[in-house]
Amino acid sequence: MRVIVNGEQREISSHSVDALLAELEYQGTHFAIAVNYDVLPKSRWAETQIQAGDEIEIITPRQGG
Repeated sequence: MRVIVNGEQREISSHSVDALLAELEYQGTHFAIAVNYDVLPKSRWAETQIQAGDEIEIITPRQGG
């Protein structure tokens, strides 16, 4: 299915947010996830279903100055 991840169109096979993170090889737990501009608590990643056309933002912390 085709979705937008961090502003880029992608073809994915995952149907839930936690499966998408695994598919895209994100590791660790320090992420903020928004689906269609709604931020999801980590407790809902496994139950939140992704639909074709969804806009998903994966925000990771960065160090710097």
